[in-house]
Amino acid sequence: MSLFSTTLEAKRFELLTELVPTATRIAFLFDPNFWTANLTLPEVQAAAVSLNKKLRVIAVNSDAELDATLASMSRTDFDAVTVSSGPFFYSRRERIVAMAARVAIPVILDAKESVEIGGLMAYGASVPDGYRWVGIYAGRILKGEKPADLPVVQPTKFELAINLKTAKALGLTVSDKLLVAADEVIE
Repeated sequence: MSLFSTTLEAKRFELLTELVPTATRIAFLFDPNFWTANLTLPEVQAAAVSLNKKLRVIAVNSDAELDATLASMSRTDFDAVTVSSGPFFYSRRERIVAMAARVAIPVILDAKESVEIGGLMAYGASVPDGYRWVGIYAGRILKGEKPADLPVVQPTKFELAINLKTAKALGLTVSDKLLVAADEVIE
């Protein structure tokens, strides 16, 4: 099962700039130790160039680096932040969401759980759909199929979540286009 995360980084960047069209300086937090880092970074850099945005890439792979980065972030440095997918940032989403609220900066993450706890926006593969596929494959293996014979499954369902309360607190208006596209809107 693949969560298709590397190719979604550019889409997250685009969605963030659609919600915050005035953002010209965008930070991208990524974990250089995560296996997708070399694939992810060029995707985001290309998106920034195509959208005419200034990108500041910030490598973070420890709690100390994350704390220092979060403590130093402000709206004077960046207009918005996009956070790479992966286990490091997912497990620290509460700290990232709290920082974004504290400095009033728009942030997009990869998991809708981030939006449920107060984050502005998230876009990523549907984790429940991935669990469903894991169950299907487990059943097939238990019935005798060899794991090596099963193809790698890529997600077909993606979720866009938006928190309107957070958007309002940031002074952002969510377009009807984004609202219609969203799978989950938290008010």
